[in-house]
Amino acid sequence: MANVTMPQLGETVADGTVTKWFKKVGDTVAKGEPLFEVSTDKVDTEIPSPTNGVLSAILVEEGVTVDVGTVLAVIGDGSEEPTPAPAATPVAEPTKKTGTAPAAGHARQTSSPEEAQLSPVVRRLIEENGLDVATLTGSGPNGRITRQDVLAAVDALTTTNTEPGAAQSPIVRRLMSEHHIEAKDVVGTGPNGTITRHDVDALIESGPATPSASGARDEVVPFTKIRRLTAEHMVRSKATSAHTLMVKEVDYEHVELARERFGTSFKEREGFGLSYLPFNAVAAIEALREFPRLNASVGEDELIVHLDVNLGIAVDIDNEGLVVPVIRSAELLDLAQLARGVRDVAERARTKRLGPDELAGGTFTISNPGPFGTLLTGAVINQPQVAILSTDSVVRKPVVITADDGAESVGIHSVGMLALTFDHRAVDGAYAARFLRRMSEVLTTRDWGRDLG
Repeated sequence: MANVTMPQLGETVADGTVTKWFKKVGDTVAKGEPLFEVSTDKVDTEIPSPTNGVLSAILVEEGVTVDVGTVLAVIGDGSEEPTPAPAATPVAEPTKKTGTAPAAGHARQTSSPEEAQLSPVVRRLIEENGLDVATLTGSGPNGRITRQDVLAAVDALTTTNTEPGAAQSPIVRRLMSEHHIEAKDVVGTGPNGTITRHDVDALIESGPATPSASGARDEVVPFTKIRRLTAEHMVRSKATSAHTLMVKEVDYEHVELARERFGTSFKEREGFGLSYLPFNAVAAIEALREFPRLNASVGEDELIVHLDVNLGIAVDIDNEGLVVPVIRSAELLDLAQLARGVRDVAERARTKRLGPDELAGGTFTISNPGPFGTLLTGAVINQPQVAILSTDSVVRKPVVITADDGAESVGIHSVGMLALTFDHRAVDGAYAARFLRRMSEVLTTRDWGRDLG
């Protein structure tokens, strides 16, 4: 038999919530096949089965938060007596917060409701919704408060109160009163549109705004976790950095010729096509060597310049939100290695196979909306970085061609835009302009055959 344990999903992650089992007791599982999904405060990740066999026992049910190393399930050869997941403690029956933990180690002991050892996910939900821990009843092992308990409490506030603003927690109502904010002026991002503390704080920071009210022919779509996290990050970034957009048109004909010459052999060798993105990544890394203050973050009255280029790649997750996995020490990689790295992190991001550490530590980010035919995109800086590059579509268009003798002619070339959003606290416009000029020089003059031949 083999025990399935809660994996260490990152250096800073101490526990995780089992959000979904893909198999039930008695099912045959294959090594590497998705077995369950884990949620942390950083990422949702599908965890594969560590071995072949039959799922003979599930020891931790969906929605329960446990420590790293806790035994979640048992995989055997099929001869064992099946053991289903333990039933959850009913929410309506209060349970003591102290006692001996089960053998599986489902949860840490807690000394009192007010001092409960909450998981990061649960703690964040409680804080955002302005709830008091003492008012919550835990349905997890040993009375531990789970994510579902918090969401149920928020939902109860929403469904049991009909007066405008009555569904808000006391903390939220107090903040709204202190700042003379009416409920109709706030867009709630909590369950069922509940106004959370974060919603009020965001409105206070950005100034009052009046959202459109929903009508009979409108559909209210609650934010998913990743949509909410993306929204929070974007609002925080705009409130933090002095966003400035600078754009340069670039002639990609030199790159286009390289793609035409080496594209077929590259695809046969690598198994995927050669897009513009790795060329742009190489050019950005080369430019960052000369303009390193864009590979930096802002500290306390200081600029922290990073020697390693940990390249973030913005990845869309089924139109629900964005994640930015990181390719570490990208300055050490050649074009083909960068192409493989980009494809790898994008695929694993979309299939929920990224670990939290793979989303941390980025120093410069590239967003690539170009495949969708975009002309110009002013991306939002990925905090705490100071710059993000958007690579938009490359199209065929007439350009003026200047010969060595100065003679001019008109030809059809591949042309695209490089759009750099930078933090004006960190650098000025001239610095950013020189960075873009250097990128253009690399794209139009580099011997790409040396990289691909």
